[in-house]
Amino acid sequence: MTRTAMLATSTALFIASIPLAAQAETFRWASTTDPQTMDPHAANLAPVTSFLNNIYEGLVRRAADMTIEPSLATSWEPLTDTHGWRFRLREGVRFHGGEAFTADDVLFSYQRAIAEQSDVRSWFAPVTELRVIDDVTVDFVTAAPNPLFPDSIANFMILDRGWAEANGAEVPARDEEKFTTRNTNGTGPFILTARDPGVEIRLVPNPDWWDTATHNLTEAVFNPIENAATGLAALLSGEIDMLAPLPVRDVARLRETTGIRTFEGLETRVIMLGFNHTAEALWSGDADTTGNPFTDPRVRQAAAHAIDVAAINQVLMSGMAEPASQLLPEGLSGWSAAHAARPAHNQDAARALMAEAGLADGFGFGLRCTNDRYLNDEFICQVITGMLQQVGLNAQLETMPVRNYWGELRDGNFDMFLLGWSPGTFDAEHPIRFLAATPDGTLGTWNFGGFSDARVDELLPLIQQELDTATRQAMLDEVAGILQDRVAYVPLYTEPLVWAARDGVDLVQRPDNFFMLRWVSVLD
Repeated sequence: MTRTAMLATSTALFIASIPLAAQAETFRWASTTDPQTMDPHAANLAPVTSFLNNIYEGLVRRAADMTIEPSLATSWEPLTDTHGWRFRLREGVRFHGGEAFTADDVLFSYQRAIAEQSDVRSWFAPVTELRVIDDVTVDFVTAAPNPLFPDSIANFMILDRGWAEANGAEVPARDEEKFTTRNTNGTGPFILTARDPGVEIRLVPNPDWWDTATHNLTEAVFNPIENAATGLAALLSGEIDMLAPLPVRDVARLRETTGIRTFEGLETRVIMLGFNHTAEALWSGDADTTGNPFTDPRVRQAAAHAIDVAAINQVLMSGMAEPASQLLPEGLSGWSAAHAARPAHNQDAARALMAEAGLADGFGFGLRCTNDRYLNDEFICQVITGMLQQVGLNAQLETMPVRNYWGELRDGNFDMFLLGWSPGTFDAEHPIRFLAATPDGTLGTWNFGGFSDARVDELLPLIQQELDTATRQAMLDEVAGILQDRVAYVPLYTEPLVWAARDGVDLVQRPDNFFMLRWVSVLD
């Protein structure tokens, strides 16, 4: 199925997902990944951000059709006397602990989000100042025009200042456990009542939520189940009501299983390989290999030619993935039609490039992958290892749970690594800012390999402020070309999005893979 058709299917699911009148219920669901923290500024990770969007809220949020709509702000408009945006705040909102929501909480949460310990600092890289105008008005002042700014803060979650300060949580709990690692106090539709990391999280509806609840839940219980077969057995036995993600190998069977409903589409996530661009020597591998061969773009290009994405899709993804040529999927804003082609699978070309680089005999190196984060991630990396070895790229594969993975990458403990990226703004600027900008503490915060290009860095702020669509796209095309020519990453495919639920569960499947309880209804 083409991406256009898949997006149409997802849109149809949005429209068809109308809340059903039913007796209130406990809803149980499972996923392979446990959100590692309840701190909304400590980990810019989809499992964390998705889960906490049920508890915390920001100034804006995404609707079921992914458009930006009001949340704790009722309206916003560009500033006229300077660059930036003015947000008018919703009045009468209270946190779960009973505290009134005010502009000071926005200021506190902004200051917390830009702290050195924050993992979401880059969201606010364009911001020079936040001004509190009064209790219901705040101005985000930016260094230049920034038309995407409201979209870029859709996952900016707001805490109560007094609660955080009283519990010693003035800064995010990124590298240590704090009160906010296990406890929450948001304004959102659900309240955290219990958290046993790696075992269970319990939520109940917020009876004082400012918005109209469309779900019919009395309680929601989440259980992380790392083993896919165990999760599927729990769904089929009725132990849980919903499983996400569903192992792709089981989709065809479950489509025909009585009492089970599947939800299918394409996620806005590109799975890719990254490299250590800056290390002077290999982190792991052959002791007699001089330097770091991955600093040579010919070696990186050889890796791209060695991988047969079509075979991976057919064998491990049941044909449900879509080959990717860029850091975001086709169909999203800023995708470059001029660079739609990805490197052909060509082992001879790969070997020739290795020989040109003086590495005809090959070399060994360390490849690190997750084993519980992306669909079939461990198996994908095993297959990629075999493909790379065919051209002399002798990967020594190590897989690990995602809870340990990001720290290893941040410490530079890799030569090549697996990464999935979903652009939070649904625009090409997002992965450029996070993955391709030269790391400086605010930009390039997920650019683990240290890729750096002066022209990309020069174009990024221009892309962020350009209002003319054609001019902006020309700059995005140039960046896409640079990233392809220099093989900053090897994009592989857009990941399938497959969930399953028992009949009687009505929900919305968003293409960013966020699961929102406020749209769930359960029928007996």
